Amino acid sequence: MTTTDPTTNLTTNPTVNGQVIGLAHYAGRGLLETVLARTGTTFDQSVALRAAADAGGTVARDRLVDRLTGALKTGEAPARQAVDELTAAKLLDEPAPGQVSLTDSGRELFESIQAGGKEIAARLYAGIPAQDLETAGRVLTLVTERANAELAAL
Repeated sequence: MTTTDPTTNLTTNPTVNGQVIGLAHYAGRGLLETVLARTGTTFDQSVALRAAADAGGTVARDRLVDRLTGALKTGEAPARQAVDELTAAKLLDEPAPGQVSLTDSGRELFESIQAGGKEIAARLYAGIPAQDLETAGRVLTLVTERANAELAAL
């Protein structure tokens, strides 16, 4: 997002800040929501599917809930609800007490969502120099680490 200074007629790029980050996040998430709507999946459910896949497909239910609360900065109840909804929809199974596993349908859904997200990312990041993406990645990782540290201290 560039702006034009009316006094000098020069175009400037904004410095990264919470507003710029937020606008980029919500614009990208808006596109992802179109993929999720086609699959009937909520954002929280998609994050739970990713977390289960990242854990190799099987994870302790409480660990999955913790991962969601940490990633989404939400309470335990909404995180448990997302896991319960996926279990009720047979996208997660309970192979043993306290554990959940991706079902074949859950894995297929996750892969479909992931493919849609990758297509969106390819379009959004096309033509941006790798060095710029690396710099942005470092800055955003640092901001995330600092925010998480402050949240943990509260």
